[in-house]
Amino acid sequence: MKVYQTNEIKNISILGSSGSGKTTLAEAMLFEGGVIKRRGTVDAKNTVSDYFPVEKEYGYSVFSTVFSVEWQGRKLNFIDCPGSDDFIGGAVSALSVTDTAVIVLNAQYGVEVGTINHFRYTEKLSKPVIFVVNQLDQEKADYDNVLAQLKDRYGNKVVPIQYPVVCGSAFNQVVDVLKMKLYRWKPEGGVPEVLDIPDEEMDKAMEFHQALVEASAENDESLLEKFFEQGTLTEDEMREGIRQGLLSRGMFPVFCVCAGRDMCVRRTLEFLGNVVPCVDKMPKMVTTDGDEVAPEVNGPASLFFFKTTVEPHIGEVSYFKVMSGKVKESDDLVNADRGSKERIAQIFSVAGQTRNKVEEMVAGDIGATVKLKDVRTGNTLNGKGCDYRFDFIKYPNPKYKRAIKAVNEADTEKLSEILTRMKAEDPTWIVEQSKELKQLLVSGQGEFHLRTLKWRIENNDKLPIEFLEPKIPYRETITKSSRADYRHKKQSGGAGQFGEVHLIVEPYFEGMPAPDTYRFNGQEFKMNVRDTQVIDLDWGGKLVFVNCIVGGAIETRFLPAILKGIMARMEQGPLTGSYARDVRVLVYDGKMHPVDSNEISFMLAGRNAFSTAFKEAGPKILEPVYDVEVSVPADYLGDVMGDLQGRRAMIMGMSSEKGYEKLSARVPLKEMSSYSTSLSSITGGRASFTMKFASYELVPADVQDKLLKAYEASQAED
Repeated sequence: MKVYQTNEIKNISILGSSGSGKTTLAEAMLFEGGVIKRRGTVDAKNTVSDYFPVEKEYGYSVFSTVFSVEWQGRKLNFIDCPGSDDFIGGAVSALSVTDTAVIVLNAQYGVEVGTINHFRYTEKLSKPVIFVVNQLDQEKADYDNVLAQLKDRYGNKVVPIQYPVVCGSAFNQVVDVLKMKLYRWKPEGGVPEVLDIPDEEMDKAMEFHQALVEASAENDESLLEKFFEQGTLTEDEMREGIRQGLLSRGMFPVFCVCAGRDMCVRRTLEFLGNVVPCVDKMPKMVTTDGDEVAPEVNGPASLFFFKTTVEPHIGEVSYFKVMSGKVKESDDLVNADRGSKERIAQIFSVAGQTRNKVEEMVAGDIGATVKLKDVRTGNTLNGKGCDYRFDFIKYPNPKYKRAIKAVNEADTEKLSEILTRMKAEDPTWIVEQSKELKQLLVSGQGEFHLRTLKWRIENNDKLPIEFLEPKIPYRETITKSSRADYRHKKQSGGAGQFGEVHLIVEPYFEGMPAPDTYRFNGQEFKMNVRDTQVIDLDWGGKLVFVNCIVGGAIETRFLPAILKGIMARMEQGPLTGSYARDVRVLVYDGKMHPVDSNEISFMLAGRNAFSTAFKEAGPKILEPVYDVEVSVPADYLGDVMGDLQGRRAMIMGMSSEKGYEKLSARVPLKEMSSYSTSLSSITGGRASFTMKFASYELVPADVQDKLLKAYEASQAED
């Protein structure tokens, strides 16, 4: 493969819902581009894109796949992305390094939730969009309905460039209103006959053509003037108008394909090669310091790594985009994120698992290398004198969490190593060893996401694992003040142990007044504050420790030990062993022994006095509550709302968005355990949701009673 220059390179993401036929389209593009000699199929498990064992097992794309096609003197870099929302990380990273999105729709189903979700990401990242309506040969294909859905959702920016003469099994002709020609294919597809538009189609073709001319003119002032003067535009002028419309997101062209029979794929490639903007025409990327970086071949060498895979017999394959300058074999670069040095041993242009060596790559190109020592997804490598650092990929928050453990405890360390490696391949995995819950937790985008993880670990790494329900990180607090004292006394020959602590606990809130006078059982306690420590707890909330000792009842040197004892009980709350928070503790009296008092004595006295006072201070359990936003078809709104209310949700609001309802709610984390599975079941996979931590709230009394009984039972067993 020759070395393509920045103005000859186009980077394109292929997006769409599961089942829209992205992988089949990619296969047809590779065939038309001469990269492969024979088209594979998903059913035959021999496609270029879905080449990992787990993808062949499930028949779904799990990873994004990079491939390149040389077309009419240009290099088209594609990234074929998974359609399932569970693997959205691949689409997010692909969109972040490509310049244009091709969104594929199934002609039978039209605009699906995956279409909407992917389009939203293109909106966030301001990427040009081309819609491709696929599977027009299917029995229930309805192009007019798909076009109506697109226009209803995205308005008059949706402009057809082609339409099928007929849909269904008889599909083999497309009218192209940019070229004003009819394309007709033989049953085997491939190269079409290019014919004049027949009389019976001319009126419809002219109507679509005129709409395309007007849309093209609207995106360029000079073209608009010419259109007003002449009433039409040339084919080349229309292409320029479409290009400007793509760049400004003022136009979303619509194409027709039947990828499975290789119909209209060649024409789509031709359009991508001719009209889609090259890298040099796209907005500049911005570093973490806010500096703009142009994709200039004469600039300093800088590579951004957006994807990592681990492949048999090779190890890590690292995929990069050349952000600036150029890179050659044997170049020495510095990792801006980790400080380590790396040598680029080989550079590849890739098509799935096929790698073709190239001498160098220039700014804007996408390639791969192998056997790097210390590079992770998201890292930047720079040449001498360059200090660029990029961090523009923003992954969504996880939605589904499970505790994970090896069936054989001896394999625990091995499991941790595997999870670390797999997170490098898919950064949407969040792996956490929870000290609080005493569980290894793995969070992902949905149940299917975790199911593929389990399949890969058990089949590729031969390590049996099991998922468990994750424990909920409850918190404990108090609702009123109380007083307690505790004497720790132990004598066992020689020096003994003695420490006595008197303290008051009360709920703490930001800005509360300094302590003054308290009354318990008719007795008044006047506080004389000598010192206050405000401790921000690692798990949220505060502990305020107030020294009110007078007359030297307890020497100052023992106060840190008392605080240590209280902190130990805060870390394992008296009610359920959960972390405690938002408590003010006032140590106001106590006793010492001139010989037997020591730190351990006061630590134990402080811990036990605090535990007693806490239990008498109206203790309550807090649970984590999340803000949940559900995007659901209007037809399913009632069912989804009913399901949420059954999960103790508080509905916060609703809004409509062209056939979809956006439902906002606050839901306890405990009730969200399997929500992604339930939502998919209720809506046939047509809804999606996001969740984000909101706050800790008091649990209802009946829930608290259950938690207390469960904890008491577990303590009795221990």
